[in-house]
Amino acid sequence: MTARRWSALPVALLAGLCLWLAIRPAWGQSLVADLSSHLIAITTGFTGTDVVLFGAVDGDGDVAVVVQGPEGEVTVRRKDRVAGIWVNTEDVVFLRVPAYYMVAVTSPLDGVVPPPVLLRHEIGLDYVRLLPERAKLPPEMLAEFRAALIRNKQRAGLYATETGTVSFLGQRLFRTRIHFPANVATGTYTASVFLIRNGDVVSAQTTPLLVSKIGFSANVYEFAQRQSVFYAVLGVMLAVTAGWLAGIVFRKP
Repeated sequence: MTARRWSALPVALLAGLCLWLAIRPAWGQSLVADLSSHLIAITTGFTGTDVVLFGAVDGDGDVAVVVQGPEGEVTVRRKDRVAGIWVNTEDVVFLRVPAYYMVAVTSPLDGVVPPPVLLRHEIGLDYVRLLPERAKLPPEMLAEFRAALIRNKQRAGLYATETGTVSFLGQRLFRTRIHFPANVATGTYTASVFLIRNGDVVSAQTTPLLVSKIGFSANVYEFAQRQSVFYAVLGVMLAVTAGWLAGIVFRKP
């Protein structure tokens, strides 16, 4: 990581981190982090965006970053061939599933951090708490449907397929880049940063991030939510009108 890339960070924020490094004994705080933007605005031409998370620590240790949210119910269905037709035969409803999830670390944590610690802070896809609605499910069935849920999210680009990298500039400042795809859901997200030493989390900080529709697309979305019947009728009328105009334009003489 070069100093030139770091120059893109807001000067005031970077200066604040340097000041924190100088006065940290008075604060007694070992980790501070922030985002380059706390709002992702989705407009009509939104194709995805990147947000930079950066911060500083007061000494040695590994840094892990987990970004996730918003939560909701997700139903995973399994299809089987019955009488030559593919039909849904079984389904599992998962509660409080994050619509988006990514993790980035300075170095691999497997074998360094005990699984209970990773599970407590949900660091890594293997440790995300995806709880089924039905409490008593066979372990094999739960593992199969859980893996299918993660696969579907990864296919949609909403769960990272690989662990990201947190890069250090020297021994104190760090940064990582978070990518949000075009189909990211609106809502409140959290960016959690963990400082890990001797196999345990010694400091943590969580920063909110809002993804919101603005402009014309936001107005259309709000109208569709509040006036769903009128929105459906309007959609049908526009489709019929478009078909009628196309028939006139392309009608053979």
